[in-house]
Amino acid sequence: MSFAEFGGPEVLRFVDAEEPHAGPGQVRIAVRAAGVNPVDWRIREGQILKAHPIELPSGVGLDASGVVDEVGEGVEGVEVGDHVFGEGSSTYAEFAVLSAWARMPEGLTFEEAAGYPSVVETALRIISQVGVQPGQTLLVSGASGGVGSAVLQIARDRGITVIGTAGAANQDYLRSLGALATTYGEGWVERVRRLGQVDAALDLAGSGVIRELVELTGDPQKVISIADLAAPEFGVRFSGVAGSVPEALAEAVDLISRGKLHIPVEKSYPLAEAAAAHIDSQAGHTRGRRVLVV
Repeated sequence: MSFAEFGGPEVLRFVDAEEPHAGPGQVRIAVRAAGVNPVDWRIREGQILKAHPIELPSGVGLDASGVVDEVGEGVEGVEVGDHVFGEGSSTYAEFAVLSAWARMPEGLTFEEAAGYPSVVETALRIISQVGVQPGQTLLVSGASGGVGSAVLQIARDRGITVIGTAGAANQDYLRSLGALATTYGEGWVERVRRLGQVDAALDLAGSGVIRELVELTGDPQKVISIADLAAPEFGVRFSGVAGSVPEALAEAVDLISRGKLHIPVEKSYPLAEAAAAHIDSQAGHTRGRRVLVV
């Protein structure tokens, strides 16, 4: 899957491309599933090129799971035939090169595994950046998607109280992940206040709530956004550059293996329907993850 110009989902093309090969420190996988992330369509639209510079035409996708079929120079601890999940480039494809990976935890399907890499890295990064501590309360705006699902569970595992906002249909889902839940829309700030004092806040949906999040926390330094490019206008940090993906994958394996992290796959799409997956992802209201099956 590729695009030759920035634009809407219609610029995506299913094309024949040369097979990539694993360079030093990389592995190549036969892709079984690829995660669909908001960053994918933001890059396709040309929104965040400072964090993700690309040359056109470009492939699409960062996350994938699959079977190792080529091991690059200097790589140890992984063999051809291993089932892995991780992050690389141009993962909406039959074959993809990964620069960070981990063996899939037992019991995880390829579709499930493809939904974890970027999501868990992002969740761990922004929890750290916002500085929330055990015993404090974290507000998560737009909490039902992949990153929100991971944030809620990781925060609860660390002894952090979480308030999550989402649509009416996802209230029970948020509660099932251990969050105090409320809907967005008119009056949401007061509904949050009734649930408790907010020590830090994360904007995951980019729905124009930065001003209110600063009001609720009392400090723009206690708010992080991954979705609103206008956040710096309010003194709020926009977090878009990944930290250590190998460390995040190792923590994901630990959490999944301990039964502390599960991100459901809301919908799977054939690879040829990547444009439809982007449309649905951009529309929001996701519960968990969307993935492409190869």
